[in-house]
Amino acid sequence: MSRLRGRAAAAAGCLVVAALAAACGGGSASAPKAAAERGHDLILHEGCGTCHTIGGVERADGDLGPRLTDFRRKRKIAGRLPNNPNTVVRWLLNPQAVKPATLMPNLHLTPQQAREIAAYLNTQ
Repeated sequence: MSRLRGRAAAAAGCLVVAALAAACGGGSASAPKAAAERGHDLILHEGCGTCHTIGGVERADGDLGPRLTDFRRKRKIAGRLPNNPNTVVRWLLNPQAVKPATLMPNLHLTPQQAREIAAYLNTQ
């Protein structure tokens, strides 16, 4: 009888954990939003708005570089590259390796930081 109670308690515990995970959504829906929020903060920290106008970013009203408003609708970045997450990350990691004559500085971002900035830009 105590064996049966132990199994029932274990099964009940699993159901509770499964229900809590389902209620939280497993975190997958909020992960892109969190990455985009970190990207927004990185854009502020790195001073991207000094050269670029970027939608939704305070003080991002520069006019030296291209406007990054409506970014997700742009077909190309850097004048010639397809606008997709992998290309944006590659560009952010080392602009001169992609387009040697660019004025865009290498900000020495980590791959994670570049993905977060790209995630934010793709919300615009």
